[in-house]
Amino acid sequence: VEAARRVKAHGGVIHFFLVASALEQENVHWLEEIRDTGHFIGNHSYDHVYIRADKLEDVQFKFKRAPWLLDSKKPLQAVRENIEMATAAMKKRLGIKPAGFRAPGGFSDGLSTRPDVQKMFLDLGYNWISCKYPAHPNSNPPGTPPTDAIYEGIVKAQTEAQPFKYASGLIDVPMSPLSDIVAFRNGKWDLDHFLKGVRLGVEWAIENGAVYDYLSHPAVLYVKDPQFRTIEMICDIVKKAGDRAQIVGLDTFAQRVA
Repeated sequence: VEAARRVKAHGGVIHFFLVASALEQENVHWLEEIRDTGHFIGNHSYDHVYIRADKLEDVQFKFKRAPWLLDSKKPLQAVRENIEMATAAMKKRLGIKPAGFRAPGGFSDGLSTRPDVQKMFLDLGYNWISCKYPAHPNSNPPGTPPTDAIYEGIVKAQTEAQPFKYASGLIDVPMSPLSDIVAFRNGKWDLDHFLKGVRLGVEWAIENGAVYDYLSHPAVLYVKDPQFRTIEMICDIVKKAGDRAQIVGLDTFAQRVA
């Protein structure tokens, strides 16, 4: 909520993706505020499911513990129903349709090897999703300060994070490196190193007239960045860029690809 308020104060919007089981909470005024102040809310499934699962037990660890909840469904059927349930919850509780879909986890090749999953999203009425997260180098071992080569790799990966269309017609608006999970959980980076990685990516996008789709998670970023330095930095960079940059929802990029 605070991130939404800050970005709104800078004249921008955030495109949120909701794990819809949160709508079981008694009080969802916080989500209503996000909705009412003009931010976008997309579908992130109901239970944070693995949309490319080939086995039922891989759909989500919840179902591995309680397989009877899936009732021997096929994996893609279980994924589809979970996404549909999230849509129904958003319509019922928030009175809105999902603004796109983002895959929990993300994949370096998006859905290029899964035309069946592409078709599922098209059948569900989605003309765009956000599933690709390009591969890039990270600290090895974790906790080692990122090198120049790692930063160069992150910048290079931005070219693979640009919106595109699959042969099926489904559009993918990829997530841009550097994810807070990849940096903080996997790489054990400190905040200053993370800020540099994000800054380099945003600056590359502005210099090249490209897209930067910032990826973060409240449970990670707020712990590591309680002063919202990352979000404020992005807003400041965009402001300084003048008419060369704008903070918009992902629908804008999908419409351009279409």
